[in-house]
Amino acid sequence: MKKISLMIGLLSAMTISAFTQKYAFVDTEYILNNIPAYKAAEEELDKLSQQYESEINELYDELDKLGKEYDAEKLLMTNEMKTEKEKTLKTKYEAARKLQNDYFGDEGMLFKKREELVQPIQEEIYNAVKEIANESGYAVIFDSASGPTMLYTNPRYDVSDEVLQRLGYKN
Repeated sequence: MKKISLMIGLLSAMTISAFTQKYAFVDTEYILNNIPAYKAAEEELDKLSQQYESEINELYDELDKLGKEYDAEKLLMTNEMKTEKEKTLKTKYEAARKLQNDYFGDEGMLFKKREELVQPIQEEIYNAVKEIANESGYAVIFDSASGPTMLYTNPRYDVSDEVLQRLGYKN
């Protein structure tokens, strides 16, 4: 309900100010897909992700094997041997979980690499959009790639190709 009220309020405000302000939209997904550096960054990130995933899978496969060995042998073990083996399994499992978090967590290596490779491209796009907005007198430029934030877009106001040209790329 809140979302509907917000949308109605936004549409009302846009309708009132539509007579005095210009609006445009871009499709950042389209723009990114037309930038070779972004495609290269995505490929590098995919390779890195696969490498990390393979390493993590190997650790979990080893843990699974050790767990099965433990289950098969635990009837023959003393309590001290069981305790030691369980401690070893737990330590290895925690190490695997830590490594998984180090690679794929919110501040993990893959996240940092994505920031390193993609953020400069995103900043470049933002600066081009900002320049176009200032030069053309747009009050707002929406991003049509970021979900259903608009009910209708007239292709006449799509400045995505202009952003690509500003960045030195052709579609």
